[in-house]
Amino acid sequence: MGAARELGASLLTLHAGGGRAMLAAAVEAARGELGLLAVTVLTHLDPEALAELALPGAIGDRALAWARLAQAAGCRGIVCSAQELGVLRPALPPPFLLVTPGIRPPAAAAGDQRRVATPETALAAGSDLLVVGRPLTAAPDPEAALAAFAAAR
Repeated sequence: MGAARELGASLLTLHAGGGRAMLAAAVEAARGELGLLAVTVLTHLDPEALAELALPGAIGDRALAWARLAQAAGCRGIVCSAQELGVLRPALPPPFLLVTPGIRPPAAAAGDQRRVATPETALAAGSDLLVVGRPLTAAPDPEAALAAFAAAR
């Protein structure tokens, strides 16, 4: 975590599946200098993939259980699909952060992601921060793609 702090990071991710003890140890190690975000169910996973991992139940239930674990351990927030925000935001009000990856412009291909949303949908559902990857990094003109994202808000 020292290297992340030295690079100027303010948030750092770790996986909620590591359990309460791991999350709490990371929070203690961060000493309040980094906000820790616990990753819940990865956006490329669908119900079938979750079953293959021997993780029973609905994706929303798994995300909520891991989110509550992260909150109890002292994490600043979670990383979750926008599709789970309807369950998560009411249970985890601000200032607990909900960060959503898998953000795509309208009509864009989902790529390898299974649970995606537009910026508008994610923000309306209660996302605090959006994670936009390949729609920007793989765009022929990343600056123009970023401008289009900003204009859509």
